[in-house]
Amino acid sequence: MDHKRTLSALLCLTMLSGLASCSKTEESGTSATAATVTESTASSESETSGPSQLSGFEYINTLKSFEVTSNDLKDGVWSDINANKIDANKSPDLSWEAVDGAGLYVIFMIDPDAGYWLHWKSDAITETSLAEGQATRQEYVGPYPPPGSTHTYDVYVFALKAPVERVRGLLNGSNDRIEEFILALDTDANGNSGNMIACGRLSGTYTEK
Repeated sequence: MDHKRTLSALLCLTMLSGLASCSKTEESGTSATAATVTESTASSESETSGPSQLSGFEYINTLKSFEVTSNDLKDGVWSDINANKIDANKSPDLSWEAVDGAGLYVIFMIDPDAGYWLHWKSDAITETSLAEGQATRQEYVGPYPPPGSTHTYDVYVFALKAPVERVRGLLNGSNDRIEEFILALDTDANGNSGNMIACGRLSGTYTEK
């Protein structure tokens, strides 16, 4: 009888040992799987981390540039034709080479000396040569700094792949969010990013007498 009890006890111990081993293996597998999922998720989040922290002006400096010229800019000075005067408030002529892949162009003229005052905002330009006075009065207001002062006026020509939902910015007003409005051009009307291909810039001063 003692012999049988001993055998039964040994058999029970063997079974319990096997169950414990099995339980540990399952726990280990669960832990490893969780670790793999966590690691994979972290890797995915790292690869798709937030948007670029570049400002609008920093961003366009990373793009390809192209030359923009104007007969109304002489020795770094905008001619009087661009002054905000009745019958003389005409946008300057502009010319540039076509940019490969560009479907249209957007033009800004900004006065950084007056809180990024926006003097020119033209959308959906498909030509690469604009005559003097081509911009409408709804698109252009010439320079008019305080009497006796000189301000800088920067013209930006943005080459875009496709139209955007809306070109933002207050014409004939201060735009402290101008860099945000520039960055918005990089997303087309369908929500696709990488819409800005290149940017051309032309800068000159104007003095109010």
